[in-house]
Amino acid sequence: NPIGILLANLISPAVVTEETYIPVLFGIYGIPAVLACVMATAGISEKEPPTPPSASAVNLVPEPFFSGLKQLMTNKAYIILMLSFGSGVGLFTAFSSFLEQILCYKGYSNFFAGLCGALFIFFGFVGALLCGLYVDRTKKFTEVVKICFCLSSLASIAFAVVSSLRDQAVWLGIISLLFGFFGFAAYPIAMELAVECSHPVGEGTSTGLSFISGQIQSLIYMLLLQSLTRTVAASSLSSCGEGQIEISDWSVSTLVMAGLGSLGSCVFVIFFHTDYKRLQLEGKSTDNEEIPGVTSS
Repeated sequence: NPIGILLANLISPAVVTEETYIPVLFGIYGIPAVLACVMATAGISEKEPPTPPSASAVNLVPEPFFSGLKQLMTNKAYIILMLSFGSGVGLFTAFSSFLEQILCYKGYSNFFAGLCGALFIFFGFVGALLCGLYVDRTKKFTEVVKICFCLSSLASIAFAVVSSLRDQAVWLGIISLLFGFFGFAAYPIAMELAVECSHPVGEGTSTGLSFISGQIQSLIYMLLLQSLTRTVAASSLSSCGEGQIEISDWSVSTLVMAGLGSLGSCVFVIFFHTDYKRLQLEGKSTDNEEIPGVTSS
């Protein structure tokens, strides 16, 4: 997913140098999307791997969907994680979608906005990889997610301030890099944490509901941030496109975005506490018997 967004940030400004190339861009994105859909539909025929992926999966009978859904809605830790994770997804979606419009008002080019988006995604991929390796060894899911949420909130505040200034390309690049590094680092670990705090509810239910929360909040935040923009007259100092009569000032929107990110981080840091239910079960299983096909560490 992050690699696809990274490619989109690099390909879009390179292909669409004129309005007539927009259909070409749709084709470039549409063909691999259709191929992926066909491959996923026709190529996946088994519901689970031939050997258990973990000790907890050996004798696990997942909860029925509606029973699992009921358990999730009464699980305080999961609800806090779901809302906080969804808030993060919503803000990252809004950031990557509106980045060009935010920056062009202060004279930053479309190419530079695409570069910032690429830095945001690429270093997010690096952050997710490094933090994932660290958590895999230490099992400090909660601590890492809390730290990443806080640091990404600080990066969003810095972006809100610096993006309102002109000629700050270097700082904007660094902030985009850090925003992606810490924001995306929490992405896969929060998914693991959702499974840990909701076990034995099926992973598909707990992670799927978190993604739905993210998509709903993405829509809300995008509508909210757009509504807070201030329409101004086009200026020669702006790079929002030749011939535009009006452009938008996103200063208030970026401050609100930073505030929402900070609020979500504070709620998660203060109120989220959980036991690692799946890891505890795996520890008991490996203590009691040797599991075929599963190596304990």
